[in-house]
Amino acid sequence: MDLMSPRLRAFLCEPIGEKDVACVDGISCELAINLVTKGFNKAYTLLGQFLLMHKNEAEFQKWLICCCGANEYEAQESSKCLKEWCSCFL
Repeated sequence: MDLMSPRLRAFLCEPIGEKDVACVDGISCELAINLVTKGFNKAYTLLGQFLLMHKNEAEFQKWLICCCGANEYEAQESSKCLKEWCSCFL
């Protein structure tokens, strides 16, 4: 695993529990607001979307950009975060 940001390290250090969607690495405040308005207020709901897409990072990133207003960096970082979380806990 390459160097992790402090935010990614914090997200991976424990089960997802009731963490807010804004805790996912790569999710900005603005993107978090967009996600909450679409019903993705918890990190586990965003993880559920990632799992529904069979952990396909490219598909998830495209969805996040097209449907939620993420930029490419946010989409890449958040999919990387969820993929790493799955590797640690699933």
